Amino acid sequence: MNARLRIVKTVLWALIGVLTVVTLARFLRGLGATTDLSDAMPWGFWNAFKMAAVALSAGGFVVAGTVYIFGRERFHSFARPAVLTACLGYITFVVALLYDLGLPWHIWYPIIYPQVHSVLFEVAMCVMLYLTVLLLEFAPVVLESPWFDRPVFRTVHKLLHHAVIPLVIAGIVLSTLHQSSLGSLFLITPYRLHPLWYSPIIWILFLISAVGLGLMVVTVESFFSAWLFGRELRRDLLSVLGGATSVVLFLYAGLRLGDLAVRHDLGLALDGSWLAFVFLLEIFLSALIPATLLLFRRVRTSTAGLGICAVMTIFGVAGYRFNVAVVAFERRMPYFPTWMELVVSAGIVACALLVYIFFVEKLKVYPKEPKSEPAEASPALKKIDYWPTATYSLLPDSLGAPRRYSLAAIIAASVVVAFLPHAVLSGWQPERTPVSTTRTLDGWMQERDGEPTHEFFVAALETPVPDGAERLQLLMIDGNRDGRLVLFPHHRHIAKLGGQKSCGMCHHQNMPFDKNSSCCQCHRDMYAATDIFDHALHVSKLRGNEGCADCHQDAMAIKNRQTALACAECHEDMTVADSMVKPSKDAVKGMAAGYMDAMHGLCISCHEQASTERPQVYGSRFAECANCHRDVDGTLFQQRKPYVVGRSERP
Repeated sequence: MNARLRIVKTVLWALIGVLTVVTLARFLRGLGATTDLSDAMPWGFWNAFKMAAVALSAGGFVVAGTVYIFGRERFHSFARPAVLTACLGYITFVVALLYDLGLPWHIWYPIIYPQVHSVLFEVAMCVMLYLTVLLLEFAPVVLESPWFDRPVFRTVHKLLHHAVIPLVIAGIVLSTLHQSSLGSLFLITPYRLHPLWYSPIIWILFLISAVGLGLMVVTVESFFSAWLFGRELRRDLLSVLGGATSVVLFLYAGLRLGDLAVRHDLGLALDGSWLAFVFLLEIFLSALIPATLLLFRRVRTSTAGLGICAVMTIFGVAGYRFNVAVVAFERRMPYFPTWMELVVSAGIVACALLVYIFFVEKLKVYPKEPKSEPAEASPALKKIDYWPTATYSLLPDSLGAPRRYSLAAIIAASVVVAFLPHAVLSGWQPERTPVSTTRTLDGWMQERDGEPTHEFFVAALETPVPDGAERLQLLMIDGNRDGRLVLFPHHRHIAKLGGQKSCGMCHHQNMPFDKNSSCCQCHRDMYAATDIFDHALHVSKLRGNEGCADCHQDAMAIKNRQTALACAECHEDMTVADSMVKPSKDAVKGMAAGYMDAMHGLCISCHEQASTERPQVYGSRFAECANCHRDVDGTLFQQRKPYVVGRSERP
């Protein structure tokens, strides 16, 4: 084994040691202890990392289609490495998803609970099916090993060989769907994604950029194998791939800039903001500079030129995914990835690289190259079996390497334990977000443009109420005071729903001796469920310990919340009849849902019903977020169009 390969493996095993420690922390202590994610902010670094891993895997279907569909046999030597990289990339996606999911053991649920109207369902099915296709495409390489030299495996190998064209076609279709669907996810976020990244054709941009990235990944893969294993670098073939990449990147840049120009958003790239700088850096790095350089044959046939263009494209297109998913995506809760999120990603990549190296060393991933004759050893060296000056190990490499790699992993794991946060070592407790009560404001309303509904505004002293607008009192609902508030016309709801007798439709439960208890009296935490059962009060009111049997009537059962009577069985007037809210099983046992879930469950379900049953009265957008939520950036005090991060309005 050469020294270069030994050093790379040692570093990768050290990263795996770090990954092992953080993995234990993640699955034993949860996401809250190891990440900056929360129930209110579940979308973070790992989502961008997964999208980048999928994009880096695009070389598999691009090269396979080039060789087997378009008949370019001269690129056949790139096919197996590209399929292996694609397979490892999708496995990386699945493994990272296990870390990201709150309930990772439910990862297989889309199979038995299909949500056919969800883009995420389509993404999940494409990942599962395409990963299966990739495993079948790469299986012949594994079956060629002497370990599988059996009649049954030879038969399977022959069948897979005959099925290569259908598998390649299926792989192209599924990968095309998946690459584009990741972009389609963001079609529903026009008010959250900065207009320099949001686009109605974002799914096309994701697909085309993935094709260009896949070609450059094949180039880097060739450089990596030449550097690490001493293989021949086929500059003649890589030059052709570079020319094709130039065309693809120019197409991507033209579509992206043209789309911005058509939507009159191209000027935002020159407005001097930091997001404009990020956009310019990304578009030049991912497309314009490498595409221009690759036009020149001298650059395409140069090792340095190809390497620089490939690295720029990989970082630029991967950066495009990160910008869409994290950087340019509006967040109402602060988020910055923890170091543990970063090392998990690095550790997963290290595992994939080690598997790649193992397959290259043990299987026929690359075609055999003629070996040069080794130099004749001097007569003095022929007399000894080892180098007396070798200090790294006196053991043969087959024994010394595992010892060295294990030591690197153990040392790295031991070091990282010292940096684990206190929440991991002592146990993490969820942060509480007490709910702020509503405020009563003077406001006014006017008809919404193009919709039969109304918009509501605060009647500020410096802003006169427009002619024809109706003044009224509004409740400002902003439980966590993050500025993403709702102006609620309480009196109009009373009038529309039938007067005072309709209050129970929303105020579905009441505190003892109370009527129409406000929501925040029970739903006291913004995101976490609240225990509204006062056990000590019940003990004092029910004759002390003698009263336990009043609620816990089964003397043989454990006395806990699950075996107790429901609250409404004693407090018969607690639940309002004919309410729109149907309490869950936990709610009737003294647990109130988080404030956000409670408000959304009530308001959205009512708006969806009204929009479905009477669209001529309420319109088609009555249940959308922007119909109720407003932002404290000026939209409260004047009529403006929906807010987008980095920009005040959209056309």
